[in-house]
Amino acid sequence: MARDIQIMTEAQLRDVVSLDLTIIDVVEKAFSILATGDVIMPPILSMDLPMVNGEVDIKTAYIPGFDGFAIKVSPGFFDNPSLGIPSLNGLMTLFNAKTGLVEALYLDNGYLTDIRTAAAGAVAARHLAVETVNTVGVMGTGVQARLQMQALALVRPFEEVLVWGRDPDKAAACAKDLHETLGVRAQVASAQDTVRQSQIVVTTTPSREPILKADWLHEGLHITAMGSDQDGKNEIDVAVLEACDLYVADRVSQTENLGELRAAKAAGVWTKGTPPELGAIINKTHSGRQSAKSITVCDLTGTGAQDTAIASYVRANWPNAGTLIQS
Repeated sequence: MARDIQIMTEAQLRDVVSLDLTIIDVVEKAFSILATGDVIMPPILSMDLPMVNGEVDIKTAYIPGFDGFAIKVSPGFFDNPSLGIPSLNGLMTLFNAKTGLVEALYLDNGYLTDIRTAAAGAVAARHLAVETVNTVGVMGTGVQARLQMQALALVRPFEEVLVWGRDPDKAAACAKDLHETLGVRAQVASAQDTVRQSQIVVTTTPSREPILKADWLHEGLHITAMGSDQDGKNEIDVAVLEACDLYVADRVSQTENLGELRAAKAAGVWTKGTPPELGAIINKTHSGRQSAKSITVCDLTGTGAQDTAIASYVRANWPNAGTLIQS
């Protein structure tokens, strides 16, 4: 029996999917369901390729009640910018949740991953950051740095953004882009000033050495750390996790192996037991920020539930977009 398989390219996906409050809500729902324990989400298959400064991650999740589930392949080759091509690439395949048959192939070159990752940062800020924000900071100067600030502006509007990066020229370019895109003041700052002067800081680098120090923490600060998603990466000084009032994982089993929690445990400084997950904060089964003075950290390693959620959203809303082929 012939059936249609939908194929969409990055350009076609960009025409219909944008970083907006709807996407943030889609990703928030995925975290909420993930916290119920009914989601089947195997460990990330991660392949580190140091000889080419690259990595490949494969993520998936089956979410009860969803018509499909996605398997996402996400390569990151970090020398690519010197060749004039993006660091991130990839694709998502959506399968029918009842039959296992392929329903869609999204050749997004990492676009859907970028969008759902930025949306996750916004979800973290929505539930953990203080309500009133003037200055925010971003550590990193790539695509995700820009998208995280765009998503953050949707849930915590701000007046100023500080940008830190190892390359001053790239930091200046990122600040210029954010000023033009968001209409806010944007300037390059030192790593220390970026943290000390911001109410929210997002780290977006593939660093293997801490770039955010515990000495820079201050009352009311929220940190979203999303760059550490492989064994060996570490953006946050391990003392930060011990010093903060609340540390939240997107998925504890992942942050223990791939995220900032891995580094803290390896250093022997983690003494707070099993941390809450973001979905539990959303569902209010765990208390979140206790006061405006609390220091909070959310560790985002990226979940297969997010990938299934955004791929299913595309399929449900634009089933006839792109090219339909018979199989």
